[in-house]
Amino acid sequence: MNTVFRNISLFLLFFLAGSPLAFAQPPVEGPVSQKPVKSLLTPFRLPLPSDLTDIRYIDLDGDGDPDILQAVIAGNIPVRWIDDDDDMKKGDLEGDTDSDCLMVDLNRDGKYGGELDLIIDWDDENRDGRADLQVLVENSKINYKGKWRSHIVYMFDTDHDNVFNYVDWHKFKLEAWDHKGRCFFYQDYMGQSMMLKTHISTFSIHDLRYNWENPFLFYDEDKDGLTEMAIRLVDEPEQVKISKKEEERHDGDKYYTFEFSKRISLVQMTFDLDNDNGPGNEFDYDMSLQFRGKGFPYDDQVHRYRSLRGLPAADTLFYDPRWRKMDELVFCDHQAAWPLTFDRGSWSSCWMVFDEDDDCQRWERVEFYKPLDPFIHGAGKGGLDDNPQADVSGDRGEWDQDFSGKGNLYISPMDGKLHLYGAEKGYWRIDQMARYFQGWQGWRGLNIQPQDMIFEEPDRFATIRYRDTDGNGFFDAMAFDMDGDHKWEEIIRLKDLGIADTAAILITKDLGYQGLQKVFGDLAEKMWDRAVRALAVANKYHLNTSWYAVMQRPATLQQKYFFGFWVNWYIYHDLLHMAGLRKDKDLTRRLQKAYFSGDWGMAL
Repeated sequence: MNTVFRNISLFLLFFLAGSPLAFAQPPVEGPVSQKPVKSLLTPFRLPLPSDLTDIRYIDLDGDGDPDILQAVIAGNIPVRWIDDDDDMKKGDLEGDTDSDCLMVDLNRDGKYGGELDLIIDWDDENRDGRADLQVLVENSKINYKGKWRSHIVYMFDTDHDNVFNYVDWHKFKLEAWDHKGRCFFYQDYMGQSMMLKTHISTFSIHDLRYNWENPFLFYDEDKDGLTEMAIRLVDEPEQVKISKKEEERHDGDKYYTFEFSKRISLVQMTFDLDNDNGPGNEFDYDMSLQFRGKGFPYDDQVHRYRSLRGLPAADTLFYDPRWRKMDELVFCDHQAAWPLTFDRGSWSSCWMVFDEDDDCQRWERVEFYKPLDPFIHGAGKGGLDDNPQADVSGDRGEWDQDFSGKGNLYISPMDGKLHLYGAEKGYWRIDQMARYFQGWQGWRGLNIQPQDMIFEEPDRFATIRYRDTDGNGFFDAMAFDMDGDHKWEEIIRLKDLGIADTAAILITKDLGYQGLQKVFGDLAEKMWDRAVRALAVANKYHLNTSWYAVMQRPATLQQKYFFGFWVNWYIYHDLLHMAGLRKDKDLTRRLQKAYFSGDWGMAL
């Protein structure tokens, strides 16, 4: 009897759809009886049905309770809920968000799981009644075989806060970048979290177990619900040509145009070195490292999930049901990402960027400068900030283009700062007091949030150049354009001053986040101690240092780092000016040696 009932139910479902090939009900045309209430408030939830009489329940398995809920929401948008955990009841207004699947027929063509539609699937892996991961699929048009017009996003709730993807339910669109204030993002980037993402439609991918950002990992090292470190691993897919015969065999659909390399060829790491994030300042990364090259294979990093498999009877409702049939994903998890990067990776270059003006509040990282013209500025114009997500000024970029330094670091005697070992050159564009707030630099185009549209950019900026002239992996020369005229008014070479450029090499792999945090903490304390000694020397030369009183009471680690550098800088140049007035060349040289070695005793 149950088999007969099930067959009748399936027949009813496909009859409503028009035919089995349509896997849907007829398109909705025109408004329904109740219009949604317009609101300017942030829409955090899917709208409820517009009219109770439009709700339909369908029993697929003949057990007497519904497995499909169909309704119309927001006036004229058809939705379908699939009850993957078999707990739906007649009278429900919507499915649940622990184990069900939502299909939104955005183009209202009667095909809920097809082109230009939105699908969200919640999966309860440990069966505790709360979702552990969420899959969001935004498809492009079926005949579009490129990138960037679609989304496949897996969000894993590894910190059990029940936060996943953010969809703007006014627009029925993923808006993973929307936020309150500067950096309270609605997407689950905060805390211990993980995201897999691809900007290609499911039906244009050969093996859906792999992803482009595979994954994007967020680490909550101190368990305060905020993110102290993030690692982004990228497997760049290649477009595959399909023969006409193969297209015909697949009836023109479901033919694949992209295959993943099954190698991670790009790793980007970012660190909140002083761990000064907090409410209102949820993201405050200070430094990023980038590894690029052949990378490493990761096809042995298989993770199995029993909850990914959706209700089999509902497979025919999807244009491409393959992602609902999977039971595994292949990616590098929180524990594996760091050792795989350093132990297995074959890299050709390493880049570093440091947020010197401490204004980066992006969720991804401090964005990288490119090793291009130091004086040209503007997205796509061939300067350091050629990347539209990079800060126009305020950051320090360094590049090891032959990977001779293996991604390791050191603290240079020249300026007391952390540098990339093996880097051939570097530039620091100075935005001393963060006047030109990085924000988002308008890279997304028009946005509803005014703070994302800060277009004020500097016409001029001070620049410091670093160079390794002897090829030993350590910077030994600095050039200064502090008036922004694109001319180096001062060039310092450590060799000319009799100062060694070498320093202890800090092995990044062994340090990890905790080690890097300690390195920066010690560095900041030494930077401030250096400033205290500079002030003492200035006082012995009877220079008035009260002019810099605003910087002489650092309250945080970041202020010790920031104020320490600039107090040193101002005192040094005051003393240089005094020596010049006295025409004391010996004192001038001693001051140079004192400043660029960090040993202020040489100035006495």
